[in-house]
Amino acid sequence: MRVLLTSPVFPPDLGGPAVYVPSLGRFLVERGHDVRVVAFCSDPEPKGHPFAVRAISRGPLPVRYLKAFFAVWKAAREVDVVYVNEHLALLHVLAGRLAGKPVMIRIMVDGAWEISHRKGWIDGDDIVTFEGKSYGWKVGLVRALQRRWWSWCSRIIACSDFLRRIPIERYGVPESKTQLIYNAYHGPLARDVAATQREAREQLGLRVGPRYVLTICRLMVWKGVDGIIDALQGLPQDVELLIAGDGDMEQAWKEHAAKRGLAERVHFLGNVPYKKIPLLVRASDVFVLNSEYEGLSHTLLEVSALGAPIVCTGVCGNPEVVEHEVNGLLVPPKAPDAVRDAVRRVLDEPGLGARFVAAGLARMDRFSRDKTFGEVESALQRLLR
Repeated sequence: MRVLLTSPVFPPDLGGPAVYVPSLGRFLVERGHDVRVVAFCSDPEPKGHPFAVRAISRGPLPVRYLKAFFAVWKAAREVDVVYVNEHLALLHVLAGRLAGKPVMIRIMVDGAWEISHRKGWIDGDDIVTFEGKSYGWKVGLVRALQRRWWSWCSRIIACSDFLRRIPIERYGVPESKTQLIYNAYHGPLARDVAATQREAREQLGLRVGPRYVLTICRLMVWKGVDGIIDALQGLPQDVELLIAGDGDMEQAWKEHAAKRGLAERVHFLGNVPYKKIPLLVRASDVFVLNSEYEGLSHTLLEVSALGAPIVCTGVCGNPEVVEHEVNGLLVPPKAPDAVRDAVRRVLDEPGLGARFVAAGLARMDRFSRDKTFGEVESALQRLLR
């Protein structure tokens, strides 16, 4: 089987698809399939992968997507099936169909919500509110376009049950056309990180003394990093925040931290190389994901596998990874006080964090590479039959 994969991010850039797509590509190659990738990527020539990667460099969004359209159309003519991993998928799906190939799409978000939220058309409404409301013509147009590109796809894969319900209940997609396949984690485990917490901090150039709260995410508005900064203000002076990732909100959140007198306790690390993430998790005392939206967070899977206690919002796909009081603590979105109290509880009760870590490691089987990627392989093969 010859497969074309697309991705909105690719290593060295951070993000869930940057973990998922290379791992899936490697799995399919190991299973004897021919894999090619078209991806948005800051590295013009990604290397070290057992498949060819056509990188679309950063630039004005319309130009990037036009380049991607032609790259996908060209590559699709030489494969059997196209597997699209995109938020804004109109041109990618269209290119695959114009090449005469079946297209399967993996949805990680309601793309209409992401566009509308980014453009300020919905007054900051979260995705759950968005699914139950009607808005103006701009939102209506984006929803219609998404309905169209979903209709062109032969199969829709959702990475959480929360997401699987959206095409069915909001857009009228037949349930038989959708399938739940969880994200996979295939990376280092806690036992693979030899460094102690102190050694990890020394290797990363961090001070040994503080207690560190870590968040890893693209710095987009719905990731809620400003809420973690607000929570930090109510925590002891020896608690500091590490922020790994870059994005549109970086400068605004730096200014936010400075206005609250927290500039010395909030550390923006930028786009941390992936190989350093295990050390960063080991160096930290608690991980926080304060997003308003997650499909099914690769970062939560990674942190669970690497053995750090988790505090995250109980939204969308997060409860399918983190069960409250079992392997972490769930908090409401946009609730800095709840984040503060949950973080303080984990920091003050070492036994609680250890219990969460053990339970998180025990739950990783359902997100295993062989299980989830095997389901993707079967779905692709069914399209060809």
